Amino acid sequence: MDASDYAMRGVLSMEYEDRKWRPVIFLSKSLNEMERNYKIHDKEMLAVIRGLENWRHLLEGAKYKFKIWTDHKNLEYFMRAQKLNWRQAH
Repeated sequence: MDASDYAMRGVLSMEYEDRKWRPVIFLSKSLNEMERNYKIHDKEMLAVIRGLENWRHLLEGAKYKFKIWTDHKNLEYFMRAQKLNWRQAH
């Protein structure tokens, strides 16, 4: 999954017995006017959530675990505790 200023896209791939990854399904969606104002880490997380929502019927009950690959640097924000100011907390 990945996001840009105007769109998000992703591909659900599967590793076959020959150890090669092949695409199963693609996702491409434009961001609406409000979503275009999100910070990049929020756009990246939105792309992951939308991918999981769209492919839920393929992933739920899957025989094997799955991994989400995305631009790690932009999502590091969510891995750290955030310091909220009074305005954000209320």
